[in-house]
Amino acid sequence: MTDKPQETQAERAREYDASQIQVLKGLEAVRKRPGMYIGATNSQGLHHLVWEIVDNGIDEALAGFASKIDVVIEKDNSITVTDNGRGIPIDMQKETGKSALETVFTILHAGGKFGGGGYKVSGGLHGVGASVVNALSSELDVTVTRGGKQYYMDFVRGHVKTPIEVVGTAPQDDHSTKVHFLPDPDIFTETTTFDMETLTTRVRELAFLNKGLRITIKDERPEKPVEHDFFYEGGIKHYVEFLDRGRSPIFKDPIYVEGKENGITVEVSLQYTNDYHSTLKTFTNNINTYEGGTHEEGFKQALTRIINTYGRNNNIIKDNEDNLTGPDVREGLTAVISVKHPDPQFEGQTKTKLGNSDARTATNHVFGQEFSKFMDEHPQIAKEIVQKGMLASKARAAAKRAREVTRKKSGLEINNLPGKLANNTSKDPAVSELFIVEGDSAGGSAKQGRSRLTQAILPIRGKILNVEKATMDRILANEEIRSLFTAMGTGFGEEFNIEKVRYHKLIIMTDADVDGAHIQTLLLTLIYNFMRPMVDHGYVYIAQPPLYRVRQGNKFQRYVDSDEELKELLASLPASPKPSIQRYKGLGEMDAEQLWDTTMNPVNRRLLRVTSDNIDEANEAFTMLMGEKVAPRREFIENNAKFVENLDV
Repeated sequence: MTDKPQETQAERAREYDASQIQVLKGLEAVRKRPGMYIGATNSQGLHHLVWEIVDNGIDEALAGFASKIDVVIEKDNSITVTDNGRGIPIDMQKETGKSALETVFTILHAGGKFGGGGYKVSGGLHGVGASVVNALSSELDVTVTRGGKQYYMDFVRGHVKTPIEVVGTAPQDDHSTKVHFLPDPDIFTETTTFDMETLTTRVRELAFLNKGLRITIKDERPEKPVEHDFFYEGGIKHYVEFLDRGRSPIFKDPIYVEGKENGITVEVSLQYTNDYHSTLKTFTNNINTYEGGTHEEGFKQALTRIINTYGRNNNIIKDNEDNLTGPDVREGLTAVISVKHPDPQFEGQTKTKLGNSDARTATNHVFGQEFSKFMDEHPQIAKEIVQKGMLASKARAAAKRAREVTRKKSGLEINNLPGKLANNTSKDPAVSELFIVEGDSAGGSAKQGRSRLTQAILPIRGKILNVEKATMDRILANEEIRSLFTAMGTGFGEEFNIEKVRYHKLIIMTDADVDGAHIQTLLLTLIYNFMRPMVDHGYVYIAQPPLYRVRQGNKFQRYVDSDEELKELLASLPASPKPSIQRYKGLGEMDAEQLWDTTMNPVNRRLLRVTSDNIDEANEAFTMLMGEKVAPRREFIENNAKFVENLDV
């Protein structure tokens, strides 16, 4: 289906006035209940303020009016966002009796995104926008350039300080909006400090998702300012290259298709690598729909159908062979799916799952047609894709046999596995903890010292398989890995079900040495690749055992975590009697009571929660540290070896 002819940019610009600013009312509750509007008042909520303003510039770019957005972290930790879009309208908005500019910044749900015709497609998950940023800022000012003039207005905690005024002239064809705000410390009591890395990651992602849009970000706070300039003419094609930069692609350039159906724009880019795992990222109107949804379903259906059809038609898949499954054709796949929908409907636990059925149809049709054409026009690449799927299918058959063995092991039988699970007595996952402990010696101490009601112990022997380099049949042949999968009760990979989890805390407890760090990395690689929702839900932790025990006389005893802390403690103690220092090179050197007191007792212990705030960088780290390519790993070691102290070998 084709769309109506596009209006000219000039026609659309003339139509954008105050009548398109629709009002849904209410700003009073924002400061009282900010979490309802930005999710939380922690660091995540703080950074959400930036995205609300940046999204307005993105909307101007989607509408065809902006080509550049600049983000600056000022020296005082305030934020300035400038876009070269049309400039927010400054004429009167009839429903409020105020200028459109004042309406946008003082009335909740006022803007050009609510059916007034300002935007056909808009980003931003909740659409709460500029008014919420204003309400949660101790000060905010905005400068609009349009119609040959510059207009200025500023606010204090959401209230007008300086009414709109003309502050200068500009060339007739200049147009922009500059918003500057300082988050209110009365609201963001945890932190008001912006993280450059967090902002940079999202800015780069937005540049990938909006080809031809230049986005810069600059941090003015350090003595030497840091600045990045992101511009990707190839859009998500470059995104796939970015995601695969630590991998080995089986063909050089990522496949890219684009099309439009029923007003829905669909972009897909994909590339196959020699990895065994897939990376699939989906977006709707620039929102990361990491729970997937209908657009992802449409893509998967088309991918499986086209590869099987091509394989059959070209006699690569024989008549006596089964069709390839979805997991078969996605092994080693890196893909980015981006749809622009005029009325997206989100669902799922975090409202980041697309629910529109027409998005499934559009993605299926657009991608299916273009991908089929690509396969016909590139027979050598098409053959490699089908053959990779066939190899995955053979490994899947072997893995199925191993999986069936795993499933036959009931919860009672698991004690016979090499993992030797000592389960807890509570059946409530919310209070249950599973400690993965390195070695039988530490495992024995942990079993003796634990709280049997809430704490389960799973000792593992040595280093588990590096799953980044292994096929599924080899992974399931590893008894240590099977023990963990069975103990958790969730299944794994695409069959993983977080609702069946037996423990809300999966705690990795290893020695404080190089081997212990390596085992941690191997376990995290396994969890990240096959039990990823555990990380997303905040269920994965790393125990922090002490490095030293210091005793002085019969009464003083303290555990410390580093050489620096040890020096400070020794300097603070009286010279007599001479303190006794024990260096713990392994958990097995602690008896049950010591292990409980220092590392397992919820009152005293310290746990590091493993989070997935930055998925791209986490994925890159696992690929770089555990993948096939040696050069990136060598470079990382060379660059970071100088930071390692007290290396235990």
